Amino acid sequence: MIRFRLPVLVLALVFLAGCGFHLRNRIALPSDLGPVRVVGASTSYSALVTSLSRGLQAAGATLAAPPGEDAATAADAQVATLRIMSERWGDLPIAVDQFGRAQEFSLRYAVVFAFTKADGTDLVPQQVVELSRDYVSPPQDATGTTTEREVLAEELRREMAASILRRVDGVVRSSPVNAAP
Repeated sequence: MIRFRLPVLVLALVFLAGCGFHLRNRIALPSDLGPVRVVGASTSYSALVTSLSRGLQAAGATLAAPPGEDAATAADAQVATLRIMSERWGDLPIAVDQFGRAQEFSLRYAVVFAFTKADGTDLVPQQVVELSRDYVSPPQDATGTTTEREVLAEELRREMAASILRRVDGVVRSSPVNAAP
């Protein structure tokens, strides 16, 4: 039995290496970026801002205090800013039953963002990212539909943060002057 496990494991590793699969590298940030502040569209708590802050920190960025939190640091130091200009959610009915009641919806999430360096130049110019997921919500049995929508919304937030960070990575990697080693 043990004699067969090792060759199967080696064979699986050979196939995995041969298919081109590789783990994604850390996102690249410019070496001269300095501290970064993530600012949300509203003054209230934003799960997207938290996810983006964690992602930037994992990439090696130094996070600056949000505006108003540490006035001395905010006034003295210039910081790069990842600004979330707007977040919009929407449910669009995509299927109806014979009575005209919506049966299936498309949950849409759109974010407008821009990333500027401390000197005010654009690292990533203003752009929009839109994601969507479909879900079924039968009107005669809505049990669990709210929970399903909440799970999809959380999944979309995670994917949105990853998508924004991939766009930052793409811009930095495409610019040979700014590419980090």
